[in-house]
Parts: sequence; structure tokens; C-alpha cells
Amino acid sequence: MATLAETDISKLNADALLDQYPLPEYLRENVRPGLEMLLRSGAEMTDLNANGRARLLFGIHDDLGRLKQIADDRARYPEIADVEIREPLFIVGLPRCGTSVLHALLNEDPDVRAPLQWEIAYPSPPPERATEKTDPRIAKYDAYLWESFGGDPKELLKGHPLGAMIPQECGSFMTSSFQSSNVCMLQNLPRFYEWFQGVDATFRYEVHKMWLQQLSWKNPRKHWVLKIQEHMYKMRELRTVYPDAIFIQPHRDPTQVVASISQLMYVIRSPAYDEPGKDKIGQEFLNLWSDGIEAMMNYRAANPDLPIHDMRFKDLITDPVGTIRKAYAQFGRELSDEGAASVLQWLAENPADKHGKRSYSLEEFGLDEQTVRNRFARYTETYRDFV
Repeated sequence: MATLAETDISKLNADALLDQYPLPEYLRENVRPGLEMLLRSGAEMTDLNANGRARLLFGIHDDLGRLKQIADDRARYPEIADVEIREPLFIVGLPRCGTSVLHALLNEDPDVRAPLQWEIAYPSPPPERATEKTDPRIAKYDAYLWESFGGDPKELLKGHPLGAMIPQECGSFMTSSFQSSNVCMLQNLPRFYEWFQGVDATFRYEVHKMWLQQLSWKNPRKHWVLKIQEHMYKMRELRTVYPDAIFIQPHRDPTQVVASISQLMYVIRSPAYDEPGKDKIGQEFLNLWSDGIEAMMNYRAANPDLPIHDMRFKDLITDPVGTIRKAYAQFGRELSDEGAASVLQWLAENPADKHGKRSYSLEEFGLDEQTVRNRFARYTETYRDFV
């Protein structure tokens, strides 16, 4: 990424970039506003080092390239657009509440499918059921992952699973719409984040559905399970595209959440900054996730019929099978004995400290318990039986 590192972001033009990845007009016109804002916001971030600039620009090219692959395959195989997506299950809520573990455990249900990291990195040609464990793109992705991270992958693995066969967050679908806050995890982009909060994100869920149809075409299951916390900001648009969607929201003490996510984001962001600034990261993610949970609470208050199951993080850890079965029962689903056995096997093979234990505290990131409790007072009061 040497050439990208030397690129002056302020001189880049959205239309010139889009010309490199010819898209159908509808996609191009809807991608352009977010791409323009992302370039503008990135140009303002003068504290990004060379690796940070390269990472931002690589992400832009990667998102445009992957979206073009999806669009090209739909033109080549029009039947992809006819694939039905029924009752997708979205895991929402604050980060660091066991959402990644829950995502992986639900993927063990034979009736359920989660998108895998290699599939999102290399979506074309559409993955097939017959080669879902032997596709050469699996090895290609693992090799790329460890060569390109740029930081300490061992430290990252302590807090977040990585690997070709690991379920991936669907934020990696939505970044290709350029209406996703996921880019704000890798670098601080305040102008883009402000724009994102106000944008009508229906288009991003149209793109999201294109991805699910692409991955479902030759490797279907009864249901999808998806996960990314930023769905909280855009629940109206999500349900416009997926009116039959159902939801699970795990809950955890927000003081643990903010400390944990700040430490994880510090590890992820460090390669992009000469001085990442722990205090800045702590304040940024305190603000970002209090914004998100407020948006979710506002939506739920206005839509009390939302099909959602509230889950205690502690219950998921102490009784995963029973907790999943309780959630399924609310939606008229069942976890088979085969699925339960697979869940327990996954847990045995992936203990919480498999890659070492993490250590973190609020104070390390310039925060204290009372500050966090004050910001999340409405949340803890609303969900006091689950926190």
C-alpha cells in the first residue's frame, strides 16, 4: 500500500474514483454522497500517519471493488436478485456484550447461516455449498489477514476473533454502500460520523440485501443471522428493507462495555496513528455508543411491537444453550439437539481465554465509572433486569 500512503486525500475526486469501478447508475448515484463525505472527512484528519492514510484509501478501493463484483454477478446471473431472504435475525445492542460469541454460536445451528470473513472479502464468484470449507479463497484470506493487519494480531485476537471461517459482522456489507459508521472504528472521522447520523440509510440496506442474495444463491439456509452494533442508529431503514426481521439484544454493564471497546479500538487503531491518544479514544467511544443506544431506545419506545428478545450477557456465558433456546422460543424457532451439540463443541474449542487474557480499565482511557453511569443512566434504568 506504499502508493496509497503517499496519496494526498484532499486531491481525490469521488467521480474519478467511481470511474475506476463502473457501477449501474442507481448504485453510483447513491454511493457518491457518502464517498464524497468520507474523502472530505479523511482529508481533514491530518493526524493519520502513512499507514492510516493507506488503510483508509485501501478500504475505499476495496468497498468499491466488492460492490462492483456484486453488481457484475447480478447482471451475469439475474436470478440472484430473485433470492428470498426470510426472517433474518439481527443481533443488536452495545458492543462487548457477547454479541460475537452469540453470532458464532447461532451459526452452529444447521438451519442458520452467518456470513464468513472470507466470503465478504472475496464474494465473487458466489460461494457454493459444496466447497464452503475447501474453497481456495479461504487460505487466500488467512494469508492476507496476517500480512496486512499492520499491528499486533496476537493482542487483537484476545478481544476479537479473526480468521477466514469466523462469522463476520455485516458492517462489511454496508461499508460498500458508503452509508456505514464502520469506517469510524478504524479512524476518527467526526465529519463523516455527523453526516452518517442524519442520512436516510435505506440504500445501505438495499446493498445489504444484495449481499445476502449473493451469498445465499448457491449456499442457502432457512435463515440468516447478522450482527453489527451500528444497526441501532438506522432501525427504521432496516425494517423498511427487511419488514419480517427479528432481533436479539444482549445487555451488559456499560462500564464494562466502554472500557472493553476502548481497549479493543486502541489496538485496532494504533497502526494508523503515531500517537493514538487513549483519552481521545475513550471519549469518542463513550459518545459514539451512548448515541447508538439512545437511538435504539428511542426506536423501541416508538415501536413497542418490535419483535426483539432481550438477553443477559451473564446468562449467555453461564447457560448458552438454554439462553439460545429461550430466545428461539420467543420467535417460534427450535434449536435441535444437533445444533445444541454443535454449540457446546464450539465453546469447548473456543474458550474465552484461548488467545490470552485482556486487561483494561476506564481510567486507562481517561474515564471513570460515574461519568459512564451518568451517560448511560437511561439505559441502565430501562434494562435494569438485564444489565
